[in-house]
Amino acid sequence: MFTLEGAAMGSRALVLGGGGITGIAWELGMLTGLAEAGVDLGQADLVVGTSAGAVVAVQLLAGLDLEQRYAAQLKPPGGETRPRIPHLYLTRLVWNTIRAADPVEFRVRMGRMALAARTPSEAERRAEIVRWIGGVHAWPKRRLVITTVDAESGEFVTFDSASGVELVDAVAASVATPGVRPPATVRGRRHMDGGMCSAANADLAAGYEQVVVLAPVTRGGGPMPAVADQIAALGPDARVTLISPDEDARRSMGSSSRDILDPARRPAVARAGRAQAAQAVEQVADVWRTT
Repeated sequence: MFTLEGAAMGSRALVLGGGGITGIAWELGMLTGLAEAGVDLGQADLVVGTSAGAVVAVQLLAGLDLEQRYAAQLKPPGGETRPRIPHLYLTRLVWNTIRAADPVEFRVRMGRMALAARTPSEAERRAEIVRWIGGVHAWPKRRLVITTVDAESGEFVTFDSASGVELVDAVAASVATPGVRPPATVRGRRHMDGGMCSAANADLAAGYEQVVVLAPVTRGGGPMPAVADQIAALGPDARVTLISPDEDARRSMGSSSRDILDPARRPAVARAGRAQAAQAVEQVADVWRTT
């Protein structure tokens, strides 16, 4: 077991990327397995949460019992069903990916699709988010940055405790998958999935000395930057490790947009994440510990 007890608090950042329902399961499996081995990523000075990562970040920083949150991922989905994803959505997604000349144009195109889509109501979605984050409503004491995108302008937007935005609204915005989930209204503007800017938005960890990135998805659509490129831009002085799903986890997640939103896949993915943590613990601990 690796132990970080007694280590002085340094400049440590944890980046939790997006990846749908299965991304939540994988990240909770990873975090639970790492904590079991003595590596507590909840001690980060900064946590960046994008989409699925925002959901997990809230649970982690609120101090919810990881074993209990992991156990919840193993339960059958019950009445929860995979959201309906029309074929037209997938066609438009491919079209926007091909036609967008730059990241902002891509986000504007995706925003138009998000605003025009027929989805469940914002109120229904907000109630679901409250369940997902374990009923937490208060921003954590440790710094949490939640990413999102203005659905009209394509502007990349971040929320934190100083923003004045309610935590549940920030999470609802970050997980608002275009064409599938309703854009969230925050301060009179409609916001969509932070993953429309980057799968992890790891560039927000710039300036931190020790950075761990858990990324269920390492590359987004269109001209979005790859997670590896954002990590490279953090500079040579940053100690960074990127963990993404291994072969077993990827197999459990499936390969399509429909698969990563399928609650029936949660148990297998969570177990795969926890098993992978046992293999990744040394790699993560080497970055996270202070010397």
